[in-house]
Amino acid sequence: MISARENRLGKLNGIFFVCLFALTSYYLAGMSWFIQHGISPLIIAILLGMTYSATLRSQLPSHWVPGIQFAAKRLLRIAIVLYGFRISFQQVASIGLTGFILDLLIVALTLIFGTLIGIKVFKLDRDTALLISSGSAICGAAAVLATESVLKSEPYKASIAVASVVLFGTAAMFLYPFIQHLGILGFNDTQYGIYAGATVHEVAQVLVAGAQISSQTADTAVIVKMTRVMMLAPLLLGLGIYFARANQTGQKVKFSKTIPWFAVVFIAVVGFNSLNLLPVSAINALNQLDTLLLTLAMAALGIETNFSKIKQVGLKPLYLATVLFIWLVVGGYFLTKWLVTHPIGMG
Repeated sequence: MISARENRLGKLNGIFFVCLFALTSYYLAGMSWFIQHGISPLIIAILLGMTYSATLRSQLPSHWVPGIQFAAKRLLRIAIVLYGFRISFQQVASIGLTGFILDLLIVALTLIFGTLIGIKVFKLDRDTALLISSGSAICGAAAVLATESVLKSEPYKASIAVASVVLFGTAAMFLYPFIQHLGILGFNDTQYGIYAGATVHEVAQVLVAGAQISSQTADTAVIVKMTRVMMLAPLLLGLGIYFARANQTGQKVKFSKTIPWFAVVFIAVVGFNSLNLLPVSAINALNQLDTLLLTLAMAALGIETNFSKIKQVGLKPLYLATVLFIWLVVGGYFLTKWLVTHPIGMG
């Protein structure tokens, strides 16, 4: 029988094991090729973790698993809270009412459209459809992880969702500047920045897509994108309340238990960050810590991925991600076009 001390040691070994994946991901992400292509350590971490899961997972000591699960769940929630230090209410105000409404429409319509199409048309389970939709709607891999922590779905579903949003987010990073340079969009640099920020998946991908036009365009795109990211909190709160109103037996549960409190703290952190009380150096350090924690969670998620279940799902998640990508490119274009030509208090 394993003692309590051995359990703690096994958990620590599991966490240290995940740290090795995270550190390797950081090292690789610092290479020029990954920087040029906007590939963050988060993406590398889940790929490394999934590679390990597909090859050597059977060799992992069972008493290390709690440490890996701790990284995938507890550390993830801390990371989502710290993500609030990347956003401020001033950023939201700077894009004006038009930019805010565009973000709101993109997020809401993508979530509703994606979930319905995923469940009704492609016959995906609820969790997979929601995870892919949230990743497409808000902020890629980080949104998938945050949503997964509320749904408490199986790790392989989040892995599928992350893979899909990474694929199409990367495609968007190259497609958007290309069609802007061709003059197909008919946007000026500022309008293009709004469009990219409202529809490209990952923050890093938005930055790259905007920077290929100009530094000012990149700034506009990132501000619009971070306003989208801020909508993660109400999504998590809504999902927590909706799905936890009753337990599996249909018995009502306490309202306080339906709320994902880390999402509430996330909003509080955004408010605190808006007060500009901390020096820039401290904010930068917190953001680096946050990226590390997210990378740890990604690596753990990859290690916990069950490939046999992914094979059972087949290509349906890819079909849904494709539909959502087309919607973001085309539907997002027409929404942006309409709103920027009919501005509502644009800042």
